[in-house]
Amino acid sequence: MDRAEFEALVGDALDGIPAELAARVDNVVVLVEDEPPADEPDLLGLYDGVSLTERGTEMPMELPDRIFVYRRPLLEMCDTREQLVEEVRVTVVHEVAHHFGIDDDRLHELGYA
Repeated sequence: MDRAEFEALVGDALDGIPAELAARVDNVVVLVEDEPPADEPDLLGLYDGVSLTERGTEMPMELPDRIFVYRRPLLEMCDTREQLVEEVRVTVVHEVAHHFGIDDDRLHELGYA
């Protein structure tokens, strides 16, 4: 799958987030990268920022938080387009959840990790 088609899957996953939650996503950019960091080659996604639960009212406006979705490991783990669509969706929801301060343990309980 080429990069443009993969980016469209990420966009579809973002569009699938319920509107009431999407409206609360604040100062976040979602980026597709081909490769994860060298020290974590199997990483599917990463939230890089300060979750809403950690932000104080005195926090100055900063550069946006970033959500990375890593294309190569997602493509390698999926055998079908349907699997890829689902894994991209789960990865996007997982990383957006981190923006809201939901940790990995809770995501496991909810079936997103």
